[in-house]
Amino acid sequence: MSLKYSSLKELRTKKEFLKKDISELEDIIVFKNPKETLSAITHGFTDPYLTEEIEDGETKISLNTRNIVKEISTKIKDRITKNSVLNFSKSDTAGILAENTLKIIIVSYIGKLARKSLASSNWKVKAMGFAMIYLVPIILKSVRKKLEDYQKNKTISGLEQII
Repeated sequence: MSLKYSSLKELRTKKEFLKKDISELEDIIVFKNPKETLSAITHGFTDPYLTEEIEDGETKISLNTRNIVKEISTKIKDRITKNSVLNFSKSDTAGILAENTLKIIIVSYIGKLARKSLASSNWKVKAMGFAMIYLVPIILKSVRKKLEDYQKNKTISGLEQII
């Protein structure tokens, strides 16, 4: 011991310093200041989410829900925007969605034209409206079938050229 300390005064200061450290650790362990204790236990993770409020001379800890909600929403937003945009562009969902959107647009446009034609007083225009209602779906199916066959033939011929 005589090698570490050169005087008794130095040893006493070290003893006081250690006593002070021990009392601070006891305060943390016994939750004398709960916010400080939680901060020490979680290494500062809980600091932005807890607030100290003084009511009637007594210190109380409450959750700062605004920060919690903000943190959760930013994490969710970041995860959704990164993952969903990448997955959406890689999947067939984009093509299917575009195809369905196009179908809905065509159906609504033809429905609007048919409704106008049926409301007309001219019998020729009404006949065109009925033709649109009954014949256009058949024509669209046949056009779609021909396009699918054409695409299939092009794909097969492309594969034959590769082979």
